[in-house]
Amino acid sequence: MKLLVQRAKNASVTVEGKVIGAIEHGQMVLVGIEKADTEADLQRLADKLLKYRMFSDEDGKMNLNVKQAEGGVLLVSQFTLAAETKKGLRPGFSTAAIPTEAERLFNIFVEMVRKQHDNVETGQFGADMQVSLINDGPVTFMLD
Repeated sequence: MKLLVQRAKNASVTVEGKVIGAIEHGQMVLVGIEKADTEADLQRLADKLLKYRMFSDEDGKMNLNVKQAEGGVLLVSQFTLAAETKKGLRPGFSTAAIPTEAERLFNIFVEMVRKQHDNVETGQFGADMQVSLINDGPVTFMLD
């Protein structure tokens, strides 16, 4: 499982011209599910995501997590994060989870995050989504 986490001033997901998820500030998270991922992996990354200190404190240091910063979390499934890119000029997806399993695990991950944090929004699994954000910093981390 890979999480591409961006500190956002705001972020939203649009499907067919309708905004289906949005946050004012917080974490915009692209979620890539791989074949070997387990529910234990999901829980470990849900915990890490919410505890990850990527927001500035009063001294300008990254000492606050999303809860402490009173931010939202926007979770967006992102199949292409599971791409193999080391060889050649075309991505391979043999390590990506099959769509039905990826959707099941993504939904479990969303629920795990929602159990620990009140302000959680999502995209729509498998949809053609347009994702907008203003990356604050810019600050971006890959968690896996």
